[in-house]
Amino acid sequence: MLSGLGRLIHRRRWFSLVFILLVAALAGGWGLGVFAKFKAGGFEDPNASSTLVAKLGATYFGSTNPDVLVLYKSDTMTVDDPRYEAAVITTVARLPKDRVAELISYWALDNEKDAASFASRDKHETFVAVKLKGNDAKKPENYQAIKDRLRAPGLSVRYGGAVPLNEEFGEQVTADIVRAETITALPLLILLVLLFGAVVAASLPLVVAIFSMIGGLAVLHVVTYAADVTSFALEVVTMMGVGLAIDYSLFIISRFREELQRGMAAHGIPPGKPWKQERGRAARKDAKKAHRETMRPIREDALAATLATAGRTIMVSGVTVSAALAGLLLFPQMFLRTIGLAGIATVMVAVFGATVLLPTLLALLGPRVEGGRMPWRRPTSKRAQRDPDSGFWYRLGHSVMKHPLPYFAAVLVILGVLFGPFLHVQFGSVDARVLPKDSVTRAVVETVKKDFPNGSAEPIDVVISGDLIPRNWRPTKTGDNIPPYLEDFRKKLAAEPGVTEAKFTGYSGTYGGVRISVTHKYEPMDQHAQDLVKSIRAMSLVKDGYPMHIDVGGSTAAQMDLMSSLMRSLPKMAIAVGLATFILLFMFFGSVVLPLKAIVMNVLSIGASFGAIVWGFQYGHLAGLLNFTPTGGVEATSMILILAVVFGLSMDYEVFLLSRIREEWDRTHDNRAAVARGMQHTGGIITSAALLFLVVVAAFSLAGITVVKLIGVGMFVAVVVDAALVRSLLVPATMRFMGAANWWLPGPLAFLHARMDLREHGPAAAGAATVAVPPPLPEEQPYPYRVHWEQATAEPDAPAPSAAAPPAPAPPAPAPPVVAPTPVPTPSHAPMVGANDAFRPAFRPTPGGSPNGERPQLVFRDAPPRPAAQQAPWAPWANGQPQPRPVRPPRVRRRIVPSPDGNGWTWSSD
Repeated sequence: MLSGLGRLIHRRRWFSLVFILLVAALAGGWGLGVFAKFKAGGFEDPNASSTLVAKLGATYFGSTNPDVLVLYKSDTMTVDDPRYEAAVITTVARLPKDRVAELISYWALDNEKDAASFASRDKHETFVAVKLKGNDAKKPENYQAIKDRLRAPGLSVRYGGAVPLNEEFGEQVTADIVRAETITALPLLILLVLLFGAVVAASLPLVVAIFSMIGGLAVLHVVTYAADVTSFALEVVTMMGVGLAIDYSLFIISRFREELQRGMAAHGIPPGKPWKQERGRAARKDAKKAHRETMRPIREDALAATLATAGRTIMVSGVTVSAALAGLLLFPQMFLRTIGLAGIATVMVAVFGATVLLPTLLALLGPRVEGGRMPWRRPTSKRAQRDPDSGFWYRLGHSVMKHPLPYFAAVLVILGVLFGPFLHVQFGSVDARVLPKDSVTRAVVETVKKDFPNGSAEPIDVVISGDLIPRNWRPTKTGDNIPPYLEDFRKKLAAEPGVTEAKFTGYSGTYGGVRISVTHKYEPMDQHAQDLVKSIRAMSLVKDGYPMHIDVGGSTAAQMDLMSSLMRSLPKMAIAVGLATFILLFMFFGSVVLPLKAIVMNVLSIGASFGAIVWGFQYGHLAGLLNFTPTGGVEATSMILILAVVFGLSMDYEVFLLSRIREEWDRTHDNRAAVARGMQHTGGIITSAALLFLVVVAAFSLAGITVVKLIGVGMFVAVVVDAALVRSLLVPATMRFMGAANWWLPGPLAFLHARMDLREHGPAAAGAATVAVPPPLPEEQPYPYRVHWEQATAEPDAPAPSAAAPPAPAPPAPAPPVVAPTPVPTPSHAPMVGANDAFRPAFRPTPGGSPNGERPQLVFRDAPPRPAAQQAPWAPWANGQPQPRPVRPPRVRRRIVPSPDGNGWTWSSD
């Protein structure tokens, strides 16, 4: 099927190019609208009790996190100065009422204790809490409308709160993407030129990467209509899309060049521009035209074979990565679900770019893909003439297969050391510290926590609801009697260990609920604070025999609910992703052992990545290098995201390696040789792909948002470990231990796999073989002949043995009858000889009539190579110039006319 796609693309290459350009233009215009659709947050469990408390606070009780927090400061005046008060009050009084729903300031509170929390300890700073009108989509617009009006005369002003924080996140994400693409463009081009050895070939992956980035933005915009999307998703999706597009392009281009060179060698066409050897302009023009006509079928065959092999591997890899990302959809958090949806679509865009856009460009370029060839890429260079079975990766594969135990033990020790720090992991939540140190919004939050009373306090919010809450009671009004059962419950909360205060902070007659804020002396993520939340949740409140609803919120409760939600969903993700990956790899490789081994290898890479994250971010060892503020923990949802992404990327390289090993195994059935040759063909490509991906990830590791840094570092370490240790050393060592068991497939599953096989079984795949080798011999011969293999000679005078004409006369002793095999005709210009068609059997009787009872020999020889002297060099119009098409006779026009006799109608020819 994929080989047919390659031929179709080659024949309709111009139409394909125009279609893709139109799609890219439309996607680019559509994708720009995603920047206005981002939503804040997305890390909480929407079904948790703490999330309900936060929503009730924003809807009924008044949120403790205002939409806009305006921080005013004076170096000379204090908040008790009438001039300070007049400057602030007159400023906020001018705000339009259609934009602002509520204002709370230091001078609006009657209770001195409550008012004190709105002024700094030195009373030179105060803040005004602003609640905006409208929904989440309307609030940013309202904020921009009042932002300039919040400036007070004689005072400095800074902005914080949820809306400015979300706005700064979006601006930082855009700046990070622009900086990352600017930083990586030139290094990627230089590395691609060094790897490909040609400027034209090196530029193609960048074209696919740009297309993938444009498609990723368009896909992310589509996702915003199905779910809320956080700004973090844009950086993660862009990083994955660009990295995978370059990796996939590397495999497609490398295989196309390999197939193109093989086809040209089979037809005797030298590389480069052979028509330039002709003398005279007309001769060169005719030779160039002849070369182009000769190359057309070769180019089509090369493209078909490329998509049948590397293209199929890329599609399987894309589906495997998507299956890993699909595990994120099992989590309730918006952050994970949106990245899962957008990530799957982005991977599919990268696969489309590598299997449709890139083949279209290759079909247009053909041999011109070698344009701008570097000296080491020329046919006369030592590198080009090197034996393919003597490269570094081939020798490394043989070394690992020869001494598997030392390599296996050394890699396990390294992975164990890398995993060690993860045993002491501490999970935390996302706050303003994920922004850069020079962030204005972060500075406002840190100033309030440091300089204001109770600024660092993060209370536990307890919401009591039920029909028995008084409808006409107002806890903030003086003289209202507090219902005894509510006051008793408040005192019960205040008596808990570590609690410094418990007070009523909100009431809603519409909802029928009241909120009590419990202030404690512990840090939000401290174990004592978590024990306090558990103790409050274990309480009960009953009035007149009717139980009341008690919901607990706040940062501590939210983090506990988040971890509980992740732990409930993680086993489901592991089972679903593991099962889907096993089925896909079973369909592709036809083995039960290889999929299980691949999953285990990926888990080892993930463990090493997690350990490096804890060491760098929780312990803060990378804080100076990457310029971030360590928080003493790592964000839990980011670790889940890294788990899915790294699992997919690791499986990506596993599929590339094992697919080539499987090709060699199908040809030779020699486990050791298959691993060595598979590593030789893919080791350099996988290493190059990993290096290119690391350049992209490293640029995003320098992002301004700490969460993106964490994800980038996690992916960086995982790719390094996977490419340098797991795929290069651990995989071949384990395959040496298991031997032929790597390819074990029980009988019932073999029948099932025959109906589900994802490998190509057409002529394009058969033509991709590089060397014709003898098929394996059975241990017990079921026929009365001894089988012997001989290497054919290239001497033209030595005729090849034939079954119909044996090389030696038959002895006088009787011998068993011999059935001459049917000769298989071989075309004179066949571009490739299959493994089963290259060998010709010949009967060789035993001399002397088999005196020792030995059976006659049945000799197989591979097809002798064509002598160099008989192989004519390529020449234009070797079989004569093509004849012009015969002139068609003029077209006869026929029309219907009335019959001469007046009865009806008849045909008439002009």
